Amino acid sequence: LNMNRLLRLCIYTYVCIHILLSDNYINDRRTTAITRAIEKVGPSVASINVLQKQKKRNFNNDPFLNFFLNPDIYPMKNSGSGVVISPDGYVITNNHVINNASKITVTLSGGDEYDAEIIGKDERSDLALLKIDGPDFPYAILGNSKDLIIGEWVIALGNPFELFTISNKPTASVGIVSANHMDFGLQKDGKVLNDMIQTDAAINPGNSGGPLVNALGEVIGINQFIYTGSNYTEGSIGIGFAIPINTAINIAEELKINGSIDRRFSTGLIVQPLTKSIRRYYDIPFKKGLIITDIEKNSMADLAKLEIGDIIVNVESLEVSLPADIRSIIIEKDLRSGDLIKLKIYRNDKYRKIKMKLGSYN
Repeated sequence: LNMNRLLRLCIYTYVCIHILLSDNYINDRRTTAITRAIEKVGPSVASINVLQKQKKRNFNNDPFLNFFLNPDIYPMKNSGSGVVISPDGYVITNNHVINNASKITVTLSGGDEYDAEIIGKDERSDLALLKIDGPDFPYAILGNSKDLIIGEWVIALGNPFELFTISNKPTASVGIVSANHMDFGLQKDGKVLNDMIQTDAAINPGNSGGPLVNALGEVIGINQFIYTGSNYTEGSIGIGFAIPINTAINIAEELKINGSIDRRFSTGLIVQPLTKSIRRYYDIPFKKGLIITDIEKNSMADLAKLEIGDIIVNVESLEVSLPADIRSIIIEKDLRSGDLIKLKIYRNDKYRKIKMKLGSYN
């Protein structure tokens, strides 16, 4: 009886050791949420290669030589990343990746290449929507960028320094969500950088347009730019920024329908700055603001119950002193027709808060 028990124990021990040393068991122990997320999203990550038409340098701006000898046009290569968001081949990337493109090629994991069509692009948000032809493409699952947790793991996937072309797969870097809702406002080049996701996952040239992914394998952002801390435009120091996926999807849906983003709006307001005489006449106890001098009938300002003589003190919690300030704030906040705008006004010696919807521009 003891020998039988000993034999069974030996067999059991042998089986256990065999399982522990098997490749599958070892691989299962090495698998993490990060590796599973990469495996889940990786097939939907695209390398985007662009041919751009560029002019050669002219002859030291010599008008005589340039008149007779037109500058040549030559192709220049550019590369970036993107992510397939639907099985019918819609791809999101950054606008700056495909800007001035004469030809765009999208390469997916495994090396399959496709010519891409630009469905629409938007300089303000720096987003573009491409389309490749074919059935049943692998596509990414999109998360909710409103639910981000500071400190949660994220993975940046893409084509930094064209490394995608070596293995026909995206490369990955790992970090955390360092900060959220980072606002940089309107830039000199016309981009509006608001509500950005900050991450310390390494983002390098070529990562632009690629997905930022959470540990569940959901895309929560589109990688856009890095901060280098110097005059150099390249080299990650662990401060990268991504466009929230909620913003990207809203832009992509409008691009899919219209091919562009309509940011025209109307308020129905006519305002002028406060002058000394106006302040003295109305006994206004402050210097900065805009007095409403006219309101278009049935406009959004009219529907919001604003009145002639009301003084707009601030818009979206920002002071205003010139009529152009209202427009600048709307542009910087990337507000559009249908969006609500918050006003603080002064009426009958009292401050009031009013929400006004932006109207469409006819």
